Amino acid sequence: MMLWEEVDRPSAVRAFRVVSPNELQAEHWFEIEPVGGGTLLRHAIDGEAFGEYEEIWRERIEPGHDRVIEALFDKIEATIQIGMRLPNSEHQSSRWRIAEIAPDFRLEHVWALPARGGAEDFGALLEVMASLDPAHGESAATRLLFSIRFRLGGWFGWDDAARELAIPGNAETTLSARLPLDLRNTATDLDRSSYGFRPLYRTDDEWAAELSNRTVHAVMHLAWVEKGEGCYQGQMGVYVKPRGKLGAAYMALIRPFRHRVVYPALMRQIERPWNATLAQRTE
Repeated sequence: MMLWEEVDRPSAVRAFRVVSPNELQAEHWFEIEPVGGGTLLRHAIDGEAFGEYEEIWRERIEPGHDRVIEALFDKIEATIQIGMRLPNSEHQSSRWRIAEIAPDFRLEHVWALPARGGAEDFGALLEVMASLDPAHGESAATRLLFSIRFRLGGWFGWDDAARELAIPGNAETTLSARLPLDLRNTATDLDRSSYGFRPLYRTDDEWAAELSNRTVHAVMHLAWVEKGEGCYQGQMGVYVKPRGKLGAAYMALIRPFRHRVVYPALMRQIERPWNATLAQRTE
């Protein structure tokens, strides 16, 4: 049996030393180093094996140790990547159908959603998304921001649903007019009209809906992104086309609140029902 004890080591966040058997004299440790705009996590090992443990280490211990460390790093990477904002290039690098439908819209931001599953689980993600109500969620700060937004919209008539507005710079009032034949009437089973979004289309790995008011014409795009080895992860992109100076100023004003308050709270709202959905499947 091999026994370890935790030890102090300069610059290491965690360090461990073999205390038994005596034929193994080894330490391994983890270091964290800021690099550019991110963080480098490094694992190192140093030591010697004597006698019969030279072969035992080479044939049994080292391969198992490497698999454990690799799995640990994969888990850390997956945890970091779930529920975080991504570079726009992450979304734009895939050939999503939304690019041909809304090429004149700006991709405002992209988020990796806290939802992972198999290829067939995209429908479950859409059901979770349809069940959410960010304006009445657990986050008090988010509820306050939505309350202020709805009040301003009521005062200034920003959300008058009875009046259809043309997409900025176009004569069309809805992106549904741009849908190719194979995408028409594909998203009728998922309604987001409760807070302004109207479904546009759905494929096996994409779903899109639009919102139109007097400040912006926007698109919520959900994608089911393959991550390898049969694993997929949800991704959300928000495309916008502000209406004139008012819309541009409004988008600039709310941007920090969306990034720091609204979307992090939304990630938590998604994670709980998604995990509950997965738990039900394993019962």
